[in-house]
Amino acid sequence: MSTSSKSSVRSVSDYGTIAQYDTDSDKSSDISPHGNDYDGPSAGEVPYDRARRRSFIEEDEDPLQIDVPAKKPKPVTWSSLPHKGQLAILTAARLAEPLVQTSLRSYLFYQLKSFDKSLPDSVIASQAGIMQSSFAAAQLCTAMLWGRASDHGGRKRVLLIGLSGTMISCLGFGFSTTFWQALIFRMLGGALNGNVGVMRTMVSEIVREKKFQSRAFLILPMCANIGVIIGPMMGGLTSDPAGNYPSLFGGIKWLKKYPYSPPNVISAGFLFCAACFIFFGLEETHERYAQEHDRGVHFRRKLTGSLRRIFGGEKPGYQSCDSVPDSHDGSVTEYEPPKPKKYVAPRYKNKLPFRRIFTYNVICTLICHALMAGSMGTFNNVWYSFLSTPVFDPAKAPPDYTPHPPFTFTGGIGLPPRSVGFAMAILGSIGISMQLFIYPLVNDRLGTVRSWRIFLYCFPFVYILAPMLSLIPSTTPPPSQKTGWPIWISITGLLFIQVVGKTFASPATSILINNCSPHPSVLGTIHGIGQTASSAARTVGPALGGFLYGLGLRNGVVAAVFWGLAIVASFSCVASNWVREGNGHEIRLEGDDEAEAEAEAENRPLLRP
Repeated sequence: MSTSSKSSVRSVSDYGTIAQYDTDSDKSSDISPHGNDYDGPSAGEVPYDRARRRSFIEEDEDPLQIDVPAKKPKPVTWSSLPHKGQLAILTAARLAEPLVQTSLRSYLFYQLKSFDKSLPDSVIASQAGIMQSSFAAAQLCTAMLWGRASDHGGRKRVLLIGLSGTMISCLGFGFSTTFWQALIFRMLGGALNGNVGVMRTMVSEIVREKKFQSRAFLILPMCANIGVIIGPMMGGLTSDPAGNYPSLFGGIKWLKKYPYSPPNVISAGFLFCAACFIFFGLEETHERYAQEHDRGVHFRRKLTGSLRRIFGGEKPGYQSCDSVPDSHDGSVTEYEPPKPKKYVAPRYKNKLPFRRIFTYNVICTLICHALMAGSMGTFNNVWYSFLSTPVFDPAKAPPDYTPHPPFTFTGGIGLPPRSVGFAMAILGSIGISMQLFIYPLVNDRLGTVRSWRIFLYCFPFVYILAPMLSLIPSTTPPPSQKTGWPIWISITGLLFIQVVGKTFASPATSILINNCSPHPSVLGTIHGIGQTASSAARTVGPALGGFLYGLGLRNGVVAAVFWGLAIVASFSCVASNWVREGNGHEIRLEGDDEAEAEAEAENRPLLRP
C-alpha cells in the first residue's frame, strides 16, 4: 500500500462524533465547512444555524427512554395465598386444640361438682380457675424450651409431641374421678404442648411475603373461633349422656361412672387425626432441616403412587413413570418425584445470642401481649362460671344481705351445659364471619398497629358490662335459669363487642410478635417466649380471677372481678402506644448480607416467566 493510501485510511475514532466535528470546525474559522471556494449562502438559502443543529444532534444522541407503566399489583385474596395445602394441614392441627379447650369449659363447672357434690358454688368456681391455670402454668415452664427445641431440631417434631401429649392428657382428664387426678392430667397436657408458638413460626416461614401476613396469621385465630362454635356444642351435647339421655345410655355402666368422658374421647380422636395429618402431610419449614429425609411424607408419596397405579387402570406389565429399574440388579424401585421448587430462605450462619433477644420493642410487645392474654384468659374462665352460676334467689339470701345495684349484687345466669354451648357458638359464628370478610379489609386500610390499638378498647367496655347480665329480668322466677329474649339479646350484643375486639387484636398480636423478632435465627425462640409470656398471664389470671369471683359470690359483689379485668385491659390499651411493628431483622450479624445474596441468587430463576 502506498503512502498516500495509508494516509487516507483513518480509524473510526479519528472522526469523532458529529458534535465534536462541529466544535472542531468552530475553532477553524479560516476554513469554510463547504470548502475553500464557498463564500456564503446564496440568495434564498437559509443561513446555517449551528446552535440549532447541535440541539438536533443532542436530541438524536440521547438514549431511548420509554416510560413503561408499572403493573398494578394484584389484590390479595384468600385464593392468592401461597402454599394453601400446607396451611390447610396446619389449620386442621390448630383446630383440634381449641376443640379440646372450648368443649371442656362448657361442662367443667359440672364435672368439678360431680367430684364432690357437697362443695358450695364459690369453691367450685375457685377450682375451675385453678384447673384452667394449671394448663397455662405448665406451658409457662416449657413453652420457651419447645421454641428453642424447634429452632434446634425442627418444627414438625415438636408439633407431633405436643399433639400426642394433649391427646393423652385429654383421655386421662375424661376418666378422672377426683379433682387432683384431673389437675395432674391438665398439667401434663400443658407441659407437653408448645404448639401455638411453633405454628405461628411455621406460618411465617410458609408465607414469607408481608402482603399476605394479614390473612395468613388470621388462620390460627380463625381456628379458635371455629373451635368456639363446635367445641361447646359438642361438650354440652355429649357430656353426661346417661343423665341427659337415659332412654339411650341409661344402662351403660361406664358412662355412669365416667359421665364426662365422651367429649374427651371425641377430642382425643380429633387430636389423633391432626397428628396423622402432620406426620404424613406437613413438610418441615426450618431451612436447616427441610432437606432431610421425612419418613411420613415419603410414605405418603409411596402410598399415593401405589393407589394411583391400582385405581388408575394401568395394564399388567406396564411400567409406570413412578417406577424405574435399579441400575445394579435390574429390580424396579419406586421413583419419588422431586419436590417442587420453593423460594429459599437465607441460611444465616451466625445465630443471635439469647442475651441480645430482648430489645426495647420485644419487651414492649411482650408486655402488651401478656396483659391482653391474661385479661382474655381470665374473662373466658370467669365468664363460663358466671353463665353456669345459679341465679340469685332472694328467698335464700342471708338475712343481712340486701342488693344495691349497680355496685352490690350477686348471682349468675344459671345456664345448663347445652345452653352454655349455644351461647358460645354465637360468639364463634360472629367471629368467623368477621375474620373472613371484614378483618382483612380493615387491616389493609388502617395497618396492623393502628387497627390493633383501636380495637383493644373493646375489652374494657365488655368487662364493665358483663356482670350486669345478672340484673336483666327473666321470664322465669329464680332459682330457674334466666330465659326470654332480653337476656339472649344482651348476651349476643355483649359477645359481639367482645368478638370484634378479639377478631382484630389476636391476629395483629401474632403479626407484631413475629415481626418484632430481632433476627431470623431466633424466630422460633421469640414465639416460644411470646407463648411463655401468655402462659404466665394465663396462669396467674384465671387462678386469681376464679378466687376473686368466688369471693365476690360470698360477699355479694359479683362484679368486682370483671371491673378489675377492665382496669388490666385499660393498661394494655395504654401500653400499646409504645409498640411498633418491626421488620423481623432489627439486628444484623456478620455474614447476613452474604446469606441473603446467596438466597436471592437461588430464587432468581423462580422469578423468571
